[in-house]
Parts: sequence; C-alpha cells; structure tokens
Amino acid sequence: MHEAVSRVVTTGWPALGQLGRVVRSGLAMALSMQACLVTAADDTAIRAPAPGERIVFFGDSITQAGDHPGGYVSLVRKAVKAALPDAGIEVIGAGISGNKVPDLERRLDKDVLAKKPTTVVVFIGINDVWHSTRNQGTPKDAFEAGLRRLVERIRAAGARPILCTPSVIGELPVGDNPLDGMLDDYAATTRTVAADMKTGLVDLRRACVDHLASHNKQTVDKGILTTDSVHLSPEGNQFVAARMLEALGIASGAASVGRHLRHVVLFKFKETSTPAEIAVIVDTFRGLPGRIKEIKGFEWGTNVSPEGKSDGLTHSFLVTFASEADRDTYLPHPAHKEFVSIVGPHVEKVCVVDYWTQP
Repeated sequence: MHEAVSRVVTTGWPALGQLGRVVRSGLAMALSMQACLVTAADDTAIRAPAPGERIVFFGDSITQAGDHPGGYVSLVRKAVKAALPDAGIEVIGAGISGNKVPDLERRLDKDVLAKKPTTVVVFIGINDVWHSTRNQGTPKDAFEAGLRRLVERIRAAGARPILCTPSVIGELPVGDNPLDGMLDDYAATTRTVAADMKTGLVDLRRACVDHLASHNKQTVDKGILTTDSVHLSPEGNQFVAARMLEALGIASGAASVGRHLRHVVLFKFKETSTPAEIAVIVDTFRGLPGRIKEIKGFEWGTNVSPEGKSDGLTHSFLVTFASEADRDTYLPHPAHKEFVSIVGPHVEKVCVVDYWTQP
C-alpha cells in the first residue's frame, strides 16, 4: 500500500457540530468481520483480490444507486484502490432498478459474463419479496432455483460467486415490518444455496437486523440504514460497503501490512474557558475508548512546540481505528455526540486530520 488517504480541516467551532459530515469520506478497509461468511470450500475463502481482477456487483436498484458517488459500489471501488493501488483491480456495478432473480438470469451473459469477471457478488431478493404485495414477486422455489442456476453459470464462466441475503424492507424491530417473515424465509433460502453450493455469503439480512437492534433507538421505519425503508442511506451504503469488503478479503490483506487509521483532533479553547472546564473535556474524551469499542488506541497531549506555528491550537488528541468503517461508526456514536455537546461551547477553533499509517 503506497497511498495515504488523508483530510485536513481547519475551521471555527460552529462547524464541529458537523464533524461527522466533514470527516466522513468513504472507507478504505473494514476489519471487523461482522458478516457471516460461509467458508465450506476454497471457493469461499476470504482472500485479497489478485492483480487484474474484475469484481462485478450484480443486483437491483440498490446496486444501481450503489454505483453512484457515495454508493456502496463506489465506496468499495475507492477502498480497493486505496488498499491495492497498483493491482489494476476493476470494480463494476451492474444493477438495474426493479430486478428480481429471473431478471438477473436473463441479463447475466450481456451485463456480467461479457465483462470477463473473476468475482460476481449477487445482491438480490428485495424485489422478489417486495413485489409480492402486488402479485409480482418471485415464488420461493423459483427464487431458489434461479439462484442455483446463477451460481452454476457464474462458475462455468470461471468466476467466483458470492451471494448476499436480502437486507431490509423497513427498519422497525424484526417482526414489526410487514414483510419481515417473508424476507427471513428468502434470506434462509439464500443461506441454504450458499451452503449447498459452497459459495461465499454476505449475510446482509442478519447484519442489518443486528445493526438496527442497537442503533434504532427511536424505533423508526427508515432513516438509519435506508432513506425509504429499502434504498440505502449514506450510513447504509457505508455499512454495506464494509460488509462487501470483508467478503472480498480486503480486511485480511490490509491487516497483514499493519496499517492503522489515525484520527487527529486539535483544539484551541476560548479564553473564557476555565482550566477546570477544559479538564472535564479532556477526561470525557479520554473516556471514549471505554464506551466505543471501535476505538483501538488513544493518546493526547498539549502543545510544547518551540516553533510558534500552532495557530493557537493547544490540545491534541490521537484516536486510532482499524478501518474507516470503524471511524464512521465512531462519529455518530451517542458517546461521541455527547462529547461534542460538552466541548462545543468551549472551542474557538478545531483542526481534524485523518490519515492511514504507511509501512
């Protein structure tokens, strides 16, 4: 890995309330291994992509939108480039709105196999379930049979298939969304096909349900991982991209070279802030590693440089993450938001720098 991913922000404190939006810029790697991956054969082994590989994401409108800036396919593309900048790996989006399994079968040759892929990630099932409300869904036996044919044809073309379970149709607690039961059935079918045919599996259904159980404190049906109960929000795109990267083995490739994401925050406090108030701020910041598991390291100190170039910034904090996905979980975390509310009234200026360590 030869290229750093970095940002520098110097601004007055009023912008710090938008800190999550300022420093969020896509992810480079995900190391948490939260997706449940089937690993029954060599075909499912988690490995970093080889030079020159072509990875195709094949699906419906979620994948079509995912190829737009900020979408999960674009984020994966950016992360692969950051992790393996000289490998010449191509990441291709092949999503079409409204598609179901039969639609993927019809266009597999033209839209996927013609591109000579080495890996095909099949993210399908939402419309097969959702469209059942107007009698246009896909029966479960046809859904299963279609998935099996897709796997066979992808393998016959010399590519590695990775299946994804359908994610969510509504973000309420599991069982409270009208189509949860059917989604669970179709997700179980996808798991069965993956196990039987020994493909990779990204269990987005399980991952999304688990994430929402701990993050949907207001019990809303949309607005966390999705914008409309189905299509991905910025956070949802980050979340799905992280799961895809895990399945593609970017995490294991990154870990082997020991890179870390550093999140540097520097403060200039207002003259009206007392030493006691600043001490409370420091103690609160120091307490975040005990409250946010994604933080892998933390240190802080005050400026002692003799060069006089600090521009009034006196306090420096260094927070370490294993991945940008972890950093992006940290930013909107309730404990971090609480810290921002405490420090906000006392800060005149803040500078934020994120960078990847280089071996």
